[in-house]
Amino acid sequence: MYPFTFTKASDTTAALNAGQRGGRYIAGGTTLIDLMRETVERPETLVDISALPLREVTVTERGGLRIGALVRMAEAAAHPRIRVTHPVISEALELSASAQLRNMATIGGNIMQRTRCTYFRDVTAACNKREPGSGCAARGGFNRTHAILGTSESCVATHPSDVAVAFAALEASVRLLGPHGARSIPFADFLLRPGSTPNREQALHQGELITAVEIPALPRPLKSGYLKVRDRQSYEFALTSAAVALHVRGGVIQEAKVAAGGVGTVPWKLPAVEKHLIGERPSPALWAEAAKHAADGARPLEHNRFKVELLKRTVERQLRIVGGTK
Repeated sequence: MYPFTFTKASDTTAALNAGQRGGRYIAGGTTLIDLMRETVERPETLVDISALPLREVTVTERGGLRIGALVRMAEAAAHPRIRVTHPVISEALELSASAQLRNMATIGGNIMQRTRCTYFRDVTAACNKREPGSGCAARGGFNRTHAILGTSESCVATHPSDVAVAFAALEASVRLLGPHGARSIPFADFLLRPGSTPNREQALHQGELITAVEIPALPRPLKSGYLKVRDRQSYEFALTSAAVALHVRGGVIQEAKVAAGGVGTVPWKLPAVEKHLIGERPSPALWAEAAKHAADGARPLEHNRFKVELLKRTVERQLRIVGGTK
């Protein structure tokens, strides 16, 4: 690990000032510290923001939900309102990491975490995300766990967050605070596809701080859930996953929110699946037909072609679970 300085921000102003000077924000540290040990990340200054007042879960004026950036993953998963109104969030969090990590990691840090691509974490391998212009060793290497959606010639790494898939499905927004004031950005625009600049992963300005993730008010009743497929049941990242939320009224699907994880360079919204569902009556045949569109636009590599069919089956299975038909 390389030398660095450490400072603790007593308030938001102090944090923003330190961020403007190039400091890296840290709270739980469950990702950044690992990357520093592996010399993948070499920040000169760490700014501890754990004392900032960003730890509340509140209902917005319009009836949505605001989750503070410093709410621990375990706290959010166990929060009574989240469990009742947005079980897809609770389930995604509970299927993430180990209990010890969930007790430390924050919501803001979770959506900011970097890929688990082994080539990214191996400083001897070529990686455009870690060193722009060096190449992508994953494309010609062992790429079983890599993305099939949103890839580019420069990067095929997946985004590892589970709860980010739920946020993408629910069309959340990210609340930010910077030197020039506060702003809100749709979650779909916050995490960036790699394109030719995979080293730029979030739509953040210098020194900006995540203050909350906000879920819009959605029609009720809303049934939702998260399904994760992985090599082992304990503490493993997704091969595929599906976050589904359905609003059914009068026996007809009025709203459908669907996103996939483990298969995209960012959490992947599935508008073709959603479009196929809206206005239809729930049935096993509908789930199967809609799921056929889950992998539209997929570009698999040599070792991850199986993900195309696995994604379709995962989406179909979760539609059946949330939709209440077998």
